[in-house]
Amino acid sequence: MKTETKLRGKKVVLCVSGGIAAYKSAFLTRELMKRGALVKVVMTRSAQEFVTPLTFRTLTEEEVVLDTFQETAGEILHIALARWADLVVVAPATANVIGKMALGIADDFLSTFMLAVRAPILVCPAMNTNMLTHPAVENNMETLRQRGVRISAPGVGKLACKEEGAGRLADVSDIMEEIECMLNPQDLKGVRFLITASRTEEYFDPVRCLTNRSSGKMGFAVAVAARRRGGEVCLISGPSDEPDPAGVEMVRVVSALDMREAVLNRFAVNHVVIKAAAVSDFRPALPQSDRKIKRGEAEPLIRLEMNPDILAELGRLKTHQCLVGFAAETTDLLENAMSKIRSKQLDFIVANDVSEKGSGFRSETNRVKIIDRDGAVETLPMMDKIEVGHEILSRVRRWLDLGKAVSG
Repeated sequence: MKTETKLRGKKVVLCVSGGIAAYKSAFLTRELMKRGALVKVVMTRSAQEFVTPLTFRTLTEEEVVLDTFQETAGEILHIALARWADLVVVAPATANVIGKMALGIADDFLSTFMLAVRAPILVCPAMNTNMLTHPAVENNMETLRQRGVRISAPGVGKLACKEEGAGRLADVSDIMEEIECMLNPQDLKGVRFLITASRTEEYFDPVRCLTNRSSGKMGFAVAVAARRRGGEVCLISGPSDEPDPAGVEMVRVVSALDMREAVLNRFAVNHVVIKAAAVSDFRPALPQSDRKIKRGEAEPLIRLEMNPDILAELGRLKTHQCLVGFAAETTDLLENAMSKIRSKQLDFIVANDVSEKGSGFRSETNRVKIIDRDGAVETLPMMDKIEVGHEILSRVRRWLDLGKAVSG
């Protein structure tokens, strides 16, 4: 999935301490820069044994802070940097740095700077498994959590010391997801989302099926955006190559009947339902053949029957939920979308012309129209699908603010 630029202009201080994982901080720096963040780097003396300051100076085009007494233009550097930061990330965070932060020790630039920081802090531990699980380290991390510091879960695998277990620095992609959550407004905190994505497949033998070209990118993007804004997200997806989004309850299904069961089982407890899946309208009427139908056999006749209309069923069942549908069309976009919003009792519909380049299935971008039940149409420009997801969610937020209170 293509990354967005929601971090554009956000000011991030990356603190690199002395562990073998310090080299991964260069990749983290590059990813932050790619997403539009402004990055300044602080390095401990030990970190410089693993990677040079020149690496980060080249990536950020900023001087790297190395020493408490580093010359500055008449400002107190650790105070000025703390005021500048929108977010502070410690990656890797050694047991030593975690201990200093927990105890309030200030004996180098990084630890002194941390006492001045009032911006959100993300700590990404990296150390040997035995060190990670030592009661002193566990207590120090719990102390930080109680102060509001976010701790990124370490990865599990082979460590530099040749042992296996927890203690690896979290993957850059996972750290970036934590950062996205921390820097996005948490305006959907406490809102429960049920989102569907991708296609369904209706098999008539073990290898052949009726389906469509939907990849799931749009539904997955909405789920990621909702989670980043504090939502509690359940994503029900048909077959898709998209990876499971971090922090999202993931339910994988195959057929329309599978999806219907999964959706109905979870519908009542959710506040917002966004049906982005392209569900097959038809399925083979006869049971699936238990073997591949071979060429040369009698010409197969496959009778079709209608699949249940899940979205229309939800429209009849809804009580407090905001119900959002999608209309992927090739002709008469507005007419078909308006017909769908009325017949399925939707609050919004997101309509797009899938024949338009950059707006169809499997693309990284989308150009949509968002239509409400009163017929008001908002036309959005071509944009990244996660940005489209945020636009949809902002309208859902307004719907919730208009007296559709979240409760339970």
